[in-house]
Amino acid sequence: MNTQAAIVLRQLHVGLIGAGIGRSLTPAMHTREGEHCGLSYRYDLIDLDVRNLTVSDLPTLVDEAEAQGFAGLNITHPCKQAAVPLVDELSPDAETLKSINTIVFQGKHRIGHNTDWWGFAESFRRGLAGVSLGRVVQLGAGGAGVAVAHAVAQMGAHSVEIFDLDQVRAEALVDQLQPAHGACRFSVGRDLAGALNVADGLVHATPTGMAAHPGLPLDAQLLSDRLWVAEIVYFPIETELVKRARQTGCRVLDGGGMAVFQAVKAFELFTGMRPNAERMMQHFGSLRAKPA
Repeated sequence: MNTQAAIVLRQLHVGLIGAGIGRSLTPAMHTREGEHCGLSYRYDLIDLDVRNLTVSDLPTLVDEAEAQGFAGLNITHPCKQAAVPLVDELSPDAETLKSINTIVFQGKHRIGHNTDWWGFAESFRRGLAGVSLGRVVQLGAGGAGVAVAHAVAQMGAHSVEIFDLDQVRAEALVDQLQPAHGACRFSVGRDLAGALNVADGLVHATPTGMAAHPGLPLDAQLLSDRLWVAEIVYFPIETELVKRARQTGCRVLDGGGMAVFQAVKAFELFTGMRPNAERMMQHFGSLRAKPA
């Protein structure tokens, strides 16, 4: 008698904690790749705004996820720094950044990781291969700014000059990262035009250019075709900066790659499996093409 064995898929349950995350593409990227890898992959959105919660509720939410058997959590704004004390161990990069976007539950042991910096670095290596990293100018010293400045230094930059409307925040970034990067000189920028005159490239790490914050983060006349330009904003994928930089003749990296590759690394941490990055990139592109 012929019998058909039932296929039991490995079940995995993860989630994302943050505020205003209803439009996040991360759950769809994870679940689709999970299907391709033969997993029964569930990804929940835990939106503070929807639940009328605040960052102060984060410890309870992490405890609940662990108790419910989650494999891990992604963490986003405004919880990345607040989540650090809630884990038992930090990866070396998370220790440097004092910010985590991924928690992996291993039994009763919690490990905090930061995949944002790696996502930016991997996207940069693919999209701007071969560019000089001698002198880099960066706009933005917030949480994302710290991650991408760390990535730029990890990739071999000789100097990174940080510009931010909040001088104290720029100084804090320099003080935080300089001890971890002896081969790279971090400094607080004061003359943007002068810095760009001698720079090899520009990294943009502020919210300017997002749908809710349209516009340019600098005077477009400061752009030159000898600069490369790396953007981290991906809603929309063609920000005004990306558009103007391309028109100027710059080599340009949009923010989509960072969004995908931070998810690639988080998926690997959650599952122990290496996902297909190109497939995830294609899926991300198809998700972006869908009407809101």
